[in-house]
Amino acid sequence: MIRRYMNPKTRKVLHMNRMVKLQRKTVVRLEVGTEDLDLSKEDLVKLVFEKDELLTSKDEEIKDMKDKVLRSYAEMENVIARTKRESENSKKYAVQNFSKSLLDVADNLARASSVVKESFSKLDTSEDSSGAVPLLKTLLEGVDMTDKQLGEVFKKFGVERFDPLNEKFDPDKHFALFQIPDPSKPSGTVASVVKVGYMLHDRVLRPAEVGVTEGGPSEEPEEKSGGD
Repeated sequence: MIRRYMNPKTRKVLHMNRMVKLQRKTVVRLEVGTEDLDLSKEDLVKLVFEKDELLTSKDEEIKDMKDKVLRSYAEMENVIARTKRESENSKKYAVQNFSKSLLDVADNLARASSVVKESFSKLDTSEDSSGAVPLLKTLLEGVDMTDKQLGEVFKKFGVERFDPLNEKFDPDKHFALFQIPDPSKPSGTVASVVKVGYMLHDRVLRPAEVGVTEGGPSEEPEEKSGGD
């Protein structure tokens, strides 16, 4: 508080006094240090070796600390990458349960469209006294439009329908309900599709329910390249 009211000259004098005292202390320390350095050659060599050992020890400590820092950094990078991946998957597959609950609706729409088309094909339009043909046609158009709109919504969120007819049976994507004797096709070929399958991006949302052939020729394994 007192220094605040000192004039600049007084503060300058005090500062110079402090600097002089500090210089005197430094000189005394140097003189004492010079006296302490009055050592024999053997003592000096010993001090050099001790200094080298200390430096080596410190270098090893520094190297160890660097390794720990690098490992910690790598672990942190892994945690960040894993968290990012989990966050992306959480967003990517957020609609999985909701989409799965709508698959029965999609099946019913497809089934209704098939039934209406079959009924429409059996009608004799020339003897349509009841006016059923226009009604069935309107119903068919409505069912097909609803099925198409649902398919577009599915596609928007990464849900794709797949029909594996005539494909090789894949246990990861197909569920075999029965076998069909058919010697004309390789065994394990999907010959009937009871329910189509659905994919959510690269994940199977629902496997296709199928019937597969048996009794036909077995598929030959692919030849290895490279002359093995």
